[in-house]
Amino acid sequence: MKRWIRFKRDSGETGFGTLDQGQIAEYQGASWATATASGARFPVSEVSLLSPCTPSKVVALWNNFHELSAKLGKAAPRHPLFLIKPASSLAGPGDPIIRPISYAGKIAYEGELGIVIGKTCSNVSVEEASNYILGYTCVNDVTAAELLNEDVNFPQWCRSKGFDSFSCIGPVIADEFDWKQARVVTRLDGVERQNYPLSDMIFSPEQQVSLISEDMTLLPGDVIACGTSIGIGSIKDGATVEVFIEGIGSLSNTLMGLTR
Repeated sequence: MKRWIRFKRDSGETGFGTLDQGQIAEYQGASWATATASGARFPVSEVSLLSPCTPSKVVALWNNFHELSAKLGKAAPRHPLFLIKPASSLAGPGDPIIRPISYAGKIAYEGELGIVIGKTCSNVSVEEASNYILGYTCVNDVTAAELLNEDVNFPQWCRSKGFDSFSCIGPVIADEFDWKQARVVTRLDGVERQNYPLSDMIFSPEQQVSLISEDMTLLPGDVIACGTSIGIGSIKDGATVEVFIEGIGSLSNTLMGLTR
């Protein structure tokens, strides 16, 4: 199994490679598909981890878990229900979640599994979909919750979820991952708030990739955030959210307030 990462050196230079037992094997190339090992190896402690991919967009699902669907009294959808988060909303491991300067209301976390696309994907079948999945990562899909229904005429999904730093992704992309056996655990300042099985998904990763690729072209590095289950909660300024998935790792980010 490869655990792909991106990193930044103290010089500001960025690179990518694989992580194994605290050591980075550096790769070179324009993409994962053409990358070759450079032969350089060094401890992960010598660099800062970045988000493991740079998506052109994050496709974020809603109502994709049976348990949360039942709690909300919603029927299971016939097609993935999703919104688009912009590339500018990206944050990596350890990056702060920045409170919008114009917003003092509730900010919520959502611990999720992320699917990372490995090659250009359009109109693929469910049977073909796994060939387009590079691997899986952790996602914290952050929401300015009180903005969502601020205007009664129009639910503001993209605005409430699209602020800078509201798509936390990392720490690695695991290219061999048995999602059916895994759980998403979200901790707020060390206290467990979410712990749910990925086997409860309404649409499997392969179904998500296939059906969404019929709606839009997915590009290498794009992320599908698979949706969340019960246990969503709010984050106070200064609090730290950790999303942990065994086999992928731990993604930790702290909400920082802004002053004018």
